Amino acid sequence: MSAISRRRAIKTIAAGGGILLLSPKTIFSSSRNYKDKLGVALVGLGYYSTDLLAPALQQTKHCYLAGIVTGTPAKAEAWKKKYNIPDKNIYNYQNFDSIANNSDIDVIYVVLPPSMHKEYVIKAANAGKEVWCEKPMALTEAECSAMINACRSNKKSLALGYRLHHEPNTQEWRRIVKERQLGKIIKVNCAAGYYETRTNHWKQKKEMGGGVLYDMGVYAIQGARLGTGMEPVAIVSAQTSTTRPEIYKNGLDETTIATLEFPGGVTAEIKTSFGENINFLNIACEKGDIKMQPYSAYNGQNGSSPLGTINHPYDIPFQQATQMDDDALSIMQKKPMLVPGEEGLRDIRVVEAIYRSAATKQRVRL
Repeated sequence: MSAISRRRAIKTIAAGGGILLLSPKTIFSSSRNYKDKLGVALVGLGYYSTDLLAPALQQTKHCYLAGIVTGTPAKAEAWKKKYNIPDKNIYNYQNFDSIANNSDIDVIYVVLPPSMHKEYVIKAANAGKEVWCEKPMALTEAECSAMINACRSNKKSLALGYRLHHEPNTQEWRRIVKERQLGKIIKVNCAAGYYETRTNHWKQKKEMGGGVLYDMGVYAIQGARLGTGMEPVAIVSAQTSTTRPEIYKNGLDETTIATLEFPGGVTAEIKTSFGENINFLNIACEKGDIKMQPYSAYNGQNGSSPLGTINHPYDIPFQQATQMDDDALSIMQKKPMLVPGEEGLRDIRVVEAIYRSAATKQRVRL
């Protein structure tokens, strides 16, 4: 039997396990059947889809590139030829809703500017598809909640594209923190940024979700939250700035720094920037420090602690392939998503609080 025939013949009852607010009975109540490999449609064919997700889908074992959604006919034609995508699996934004009738598509992966995430996650869920969404999840906590609720009401899973949660170096230092192998956490310092040379990308447009805190800032916030193993109780202080006001206009942040307070008086200093190459995570513990540098690079992380080195090497795009395989297996095996929508919501709640603190120059409670 061919692989295609197997995909059509072998079915596994599954539903999304990423909605933490649902009871197990509700989570697993979907009657939809799944193939041995899930068909993924990428929505938005920018850099991340083109250079990382599509190549990663050539490495995956449990899902494959089944379709695309793009507003650019030239891209559609190029992808059709490169990946042998049938015409019936190629969509644009006008006929997107008809994807509901395509049994080849099991998962819709939203890889659009953040301002479009809410609309297309909700459309994907309403189309009866499982949903993956790139970071940042959305522009506001309210938007995140609407996305979660849409997937919940349609009994579909929602997973965020947080590749580092699936990455072995990150998993190792998180295990050290969780098990308190180095004692209590004292303080965290995390930075994530790079020098952005583009000047007219969505990252420089506020209405599209631009500004560094939404983009690279999520990595720094994740470092603070996961590095302490706790949720912040307040933003002590925050400051946004730019050295290129002709690019980062109307208060849009090129660089943001903030101090987060956690239970027990633990603090985290974070910095994120589109004007500086910075990438590290330092977790000060009672019995020594965990140091990761780089902390969030595509091509791997390196680190150390008093317990030894943290270095599991691999090649691009290993992180994205592992992420998508993990999420596909979660769907097929009816298990909770490693990074459900609620995790993205928690980060956006912090993003909004940091912006409020920077605007008011005051402490903001969470």
